[in-house]
Amino acid sequence: MVVKSRPLSRTLLHDLLGGAEDPGPLDVRVESEKAEDGYVRRHVSYPISSGRASVFVCLPSGVSGAAPVIFCHHQHAGRFDLGKSEVCGISGDPDQAYAAELARRGFVTVAPDAIGFEDRNWADGQNITWFELSSRLVVGRSLLGDCLREISVALDYASALPEADASRIGFIGHSYGGRMAMWAPAWDRRITASVSNCGCIPYRESFTRDTGFQAEFVVPGFAATYDVEDVLAVADHCRYLIMATDDDRWSRGAEDIRRNLDAMGVDQVTVEVRHGRHDFPATARDSAYEFLARELTKS
Repeated sequence: MVVKSRPLSRTLLHDLLGGAEDPGPLDVRVESEKAEDGYVRRHVSYPISSGRASVFVCLPSGVSGAAPVIFCHHQHAGRFDLGKSEVCGISGDPDQAYAAELARRGFVTVAPDAIGFEDRNWADGQNITWFELSSRLVVGRSLLGDCLREISVALDYASALPEADASRIGFIGHSYGGRMAMWAPAWDRRITASVSNCGCIPYRESFTRDTGFQAEFVVPGFAATYDVEDVLAVADHCRYLIMATDDDRWSRGAEDIRRNLDAMGVDQVTVEVRHGRHDFPATARDSAYEFLARELTKS
């Protein structure tokens, strides 16, 4: 671990990520709505600093009372034509359809397109994230800061729905989404349970040509002093389940993360390493869903 000049705090984290623009009033427009097996999927949009967010929210059927909210972040996989549609099971890998599966289990799920993906891609599915990064860096902002701010806005929307219990908010993601699952609770304290699958690789393990640095996580100077353990420690209000596999480059460093957290006295993070590759099979998803249900139904 690197030597820290001062501990990472939520205020310092916000400062390091740069000021994010306020999107203004949440003027929600319902684009469409469709009944699915066990839930209703609604497509909504609302203003954000770079245009309009494009979001699916899945509302469980037959549930009495307000349900917990789960933010479902999509993967990367170099598929900039996919985002919210994959986690909702409309297209892409069926093993990524956790927003739909959680809605069938009685959760309100919210799944936006991240910047540069699906409806947020303005270049016919090409990689625009490095442009999105550089155009922010030159004015003292970061792509990560804006992505996290958009997560908070999505939670503003979802938690205000009559079907939602704003006091019980969780997060789940695979790969890119798994990385965001570590950062989002440090940014937004409403998130009290978070599952990261196959996305825990720390900065210190990323200086290799087969991994490198994803544009969204390029924060000037951050890795000179801090790493993902510091981010996890900031979110001391949140219970984490970090799921990794033993044959996945994006899971590298999982065991070190566990040891470092123990040495730091951070006890709200569980790290599990299973046999497998860069995947999210049904057995792992079931464990993730059980964790979220358990943590979000505690009194």
